[in-house]
Amino acid sequence: MTEILRMTNLKIEGFSDERWLPIVKGVDVRLNKGEVLGLIGESGAGKSTIGLASMAYTRMGCRITGDSIVFDGMELLGQSAEFLRKIRGNRIAYVAQSAAGSFNPAHRLIKQYAEAPVQHGKMSFAEAEKNAVDIYRRLLLPDPERIGYRYPHQVSGGQLQRAMVAMAMACTPDIIIFDEPTTALDVTTQIEVLAAIKKITREFNTAALYITHDLAVVAQIADRIMVLRYGELVEENNAREILANPREDYTRALLSVRTLVEDKDLSESEKDIVLDVQDVSASYTRKETDLVLQDINLKIRRGRTVALVGESGSGKSTLARVITGLLPPLKGRVIYEGEELPPALKDRTREMLRLAQMIYQMPDTALNPRHKVRSVLGRPLTFYFGMRGKEREDRVYELLEQIELPRKYIDRYPNELSGGEKQRVCIARSLAAKPDLIICDEPTSALDQLVAEGILKLLQSLQKELRVSYLFITHDLATVKAISDEMVVMLKGRIVEQGIKKDVLDPPYHEYTELLLSSVPEMDPDWLDNVLAERKRKGIKMQEFVDG
Repeated sequence: MTEILRMTNLKIEGFSDERWLPIVKGVDVRLNKGEVLGLIGESGAGKSTIGLASMAYTRMGCRITGDSIVFDGMELLGQSAEFLRKIRGNRIAYVAQSAAGSFNPAHRLIKQYAEAPVQHGKMSFAEAEKNAVDIYRRLLLPDPERIGYRYPHQVSGGQLQRAMVAMAMACTPDIIIFDEPTTALDVTTQIEVLAAIKKITREFNTAALYITHDLAVVAQIADRIMVLRYGELVEENNAREILANPREDYTRALLSVRTLVEDKDLSESEKDIVLDVQDVSASYTRKETDLVLQDINLKIRRGRTVALVGESGSGKSTLARVITGLLPPLKGRVIYEGEELPPALKDRTREMLRLAQMIYQMPDTALNPRHKVRSVLGRPLTFYFGMRGKEREDRVYELLEQIELPRKYIDRYPNELSGGEKQRVCIARSLAAKPDLIICDEPTSALDQLVAEGILKLLQSLQKELRVSYLFITHDLATVKAISDEMVVMLKGRIVEQGIKKDVLDPPYHEYTELLLSSVPEMDPDWLDNVLAERKRKGIKMQEFVDG
């Protein structure tokens, strides 16, 4: 096979605490044309940093110190900015981890798709528009002829992530760097996107660096896998061999995660209802013809975890907005411990606000980039409890310890944290208010598997200690099985199935629940191809559920 990229003895440093510290410590990376190389490891392992370095690029505060980055026979280190501009976005494209933080909110999707091919002289805007429809259709975006004319805020998180994958493919590059491209996707959509990525990279003989913390996902698409930790290579081999015969203890630990299971005695809390959602319907336009939630009835009991699952756009996060008062419902009531809550956030008391906290899906957009961790965690302590000075600082240190971050992180800004570290700060912020109910909107989706396991254990221990209730919004069925007591399945704004976890997960299933369960990736390189073949045989198409 023809080599397209070689990074030799790659060393990258970051500036912190008034000195340069090593991030990537002499890693060798080689990539052939048409090959997909998986980079896997914990948050902070250097995966994204290595991916960006393939374009001879680093984030602010970082620098490449050695040794060589050769793309298609050309040494990239030392090249002019003009030379690198012709490469980036054209011959090497990048799909970022957070689409919400990467798109310009002021421009339509189609304009942002067309920017690279037009700027690089590949095609006219009209040609790019036509090309976009084909790529949108391949990625199973709804209404591919018109979705490009929406703004980023007018599509769901999963749809926005796929739009970003499409944008990276606009110039048919030699290499695409996929930085957690399916992190924000529900499992059913993830299958379709993985299949589309696999199909397109094969059709165009495109090489790819696929960065992820999920071994089951990377197993479906990667030819080879590099396992990284603390900026160093732990293990490298072809995908099948690493899954079947991992050599290193750390790789074996990645393969064995998500063993967390707990069965509680639920009889004690059966009548202790903390939150009762009654006959709620909601619309962002305030019109009954545009309902995004329809006739929702849901009870959350003290000390229980209710998992809310469904595809992107099914209404999971919208229900959370209704509960918190961010979106007043068109009809129905939200009752908290027997008292009806005012529909709008502005009408709720400070104590009402304290009792129900939220952990958001996108840590990049949930944290103020100008505030240090000290301020992010300290503000709710002052707002709800009047803490100041040493008392407040001591409590911030306690919260950092709970989420397993060093004390020195108290004076870091969000851009100095990895994706997983940002989300842990968001979790600590919700804990600061000592709430009775925490609405967790995909809180572990940005975390690597080992860290996510630790966060789930932390949430469980807090639940035992404080009897706090969780509404856990997720598309990760492995997380549902690990942490939930009850399960609610949503589709197109309606609840299609709900009950005790064991009852929902035992057959017979609702047809959509069965689709969800069959979409959870397994540690088998042939799993994706086998599932798609089986669905083709049965005539099952995900688009049927999307379109209704």
